Amino acid sequence: MTANEAAIPGFCRDCLQQATTGRRCTACGSPRLLYHAELHHLTLAHVDCDAFYASVEKRDNPELADKPVIIGGGKRGVVSTACYIARIHGVRSAMPMFKALEACPQAIVIKPDMEKYVRVGRQVRTLMQELTPLVQPLSIDEAFLELKGTERLHHDPPARTLAKFARRVEQEVGITVSVGLSYCKFLAKVASDLQKPRGFSVIGAAEALNFLKEKPVTLIWGVGKAFATTLERDGIRTIGQLQTMEETELMKRYGTMGQRLYRLSRGQDERTVEINGEAKSVSSETTFNDDLCDYDDLVSHLRRLSEQVAHRLRKADVAGQTVVLKLKTADFKTRTRNRRLDSPTQLADRVFRTGMQLLDRETDGTKFRLIGIGVTDLSDTGLADPPDLVDAQATRRAAAEAAINVLRDKFGKATVETGYTFGKGRREK
Repeated sequence: MTANEAAIPGFCRDCLQQATTGRRCTACGSPRLLYHAELHHLTLAHVDCDAFYASVEKRDNPELADKPVIIGGGKRGVVSTACYIARIHGVRSAMPMFKALEACPQAIVIKPDMEKYVRVGRQVRTLMQELTPLVQPLSIDEAFLELKGTERLHHDPPARTLAKFARRVEQEVGITVSVGLSYCKFLAKVASDLQKPRGFSVIGAAEALNFLKEKPVTLIWGVGKAFATTLERDGIRTIGQLQTMEETELMKRYGTMGQRLYRLSRGQDERTVEINGEAKSVSSETTFNDDLCDYDDLVSHLRRLSEQVAHRLRKADVAGQTVVLKLKTADFKTRTRNRRLDSPTQLADRVFRTGMQLLDRETDGTKFRLIGIGVTDLSDTGLADPPDLVDAQATRRAAAEAAINVLRDKFGKATVETGYTFGKGRREK
């Protein structure tokens, strides 16, 4: 290590002792030392749980610790997440399950338990909010945090506070997280992916241009496969190429996306951490083992999914006013249909019957591999589900649903089933 490197601030991520030189901590012997010239000046972080669903399952069943684990549906489903052992074999999120099992036939497949994952995610979120009130969740297992001004509260710069947090998550929750620390959201999120699992990476302002220069354009948020193909057709493959182009030129070619390319390629991101990042929708979907085209078969799945959506709405204490039906055809084409209700709802009955009406127009013999139902336009429950003065049966169904919910909450979800969930749907005209 050179004399200049010796002056770079650092600390041990395991025992948190200050470090100035060397590759191992002089106090505990750990190799997990963190050095960076801007270490004590950066305050914006992205925290991401490592292989979250799989990590929770391994925590709850230690026998899975050294085994490849895939969280996902049946043979027609897709991979929700995979542990790092499975990833070594080539398994990736969103991969069709049959391909994942071809790549890693010895993997243990576990059906997702979303209620459990949400509980664990809330535990981690609570620990985040003890660090700073400025926490912006992106999903149940990742969030942005702004720690500017927290030094007096925690008696440490943000970097050490985040290292303490990561260690606390391991000890109290039983899973691991990776941390990215930078001066802006874009690079904080990039940094959190650099050394997974149990990573802690820092990208400072002084190094941003050089760091980004050789990276592919797909690193930029919003540049997916289709847009990357467009850029490649124009001869643009690396972020460094974007750095040589003028903003007006990029905007002329790609519109508002060109402005994003110009700014993010230079590490310019003025977005702040927003604490009002509530969920915008609540939904549930399922992939069939065999393609379905019959209306009644689809309705039985629709009813069960509608009940799951209603349950999640009640747990979140919100209501939705627009019902959205999602279908995926056998050739992987997605259809979405929606209808706005007169008032917000938490009722499975209203979600389901609206979904049936949307489904009716789509069942023309087309084979579907997936169906989903959800609600958007979320609001509080104050105006939800007023008594129906026109349809007395709707009011009776709402009362029956409330009674069923009480029984299910007390005795379990399988206590009461409706005729629809047994495939006894009927087309309503």
